Amino acid sequence: MRVDVWLWAVRLFKSRSSSAALLRAGRVRVNGVVAKPSTHVAAGDRVTWRDTLRDRDVVVVELLPKRVGAPLAVKAYRDHSPPVPAREERAAVGLRDRGAGRPTKRERREIDRLRGSRRD
Repeated sequence: MRVDVWLWAVRLFKSRSSSAALLRAGRVRVNGVVAKPSTHVAAGDRVTWRDTLRDRDVVVVELLPKRVGAPLAVKAYRDHSPPVPAREERAAVGLRDRGAGRPTKRERREIDRLRGSRRD
């Protein structure tokens, strides 16, 4: 089964096109290898990507032929992702004073380092 279809079918992405766009950008890895939308997945494969709030790490348990309801979708993968950071933690990182203008390249790198963002 194609990885873009599987990510959409288990409701990890809102649309198949959004999962395919992230795959085309090279942000998704299957078993540690950068994947294309047409990459096939099987039970036991590990799929990882960077979400807006955290790194996502899921293991394929079941292949679904089509999109299913949320209770069934959760059974199709095992999530090994770290928990979502608390709202206070997310808001405290990278705050700038009002009117300080756009961050410089150096400041952007420092903000990324504080947030734990990494470039793949």
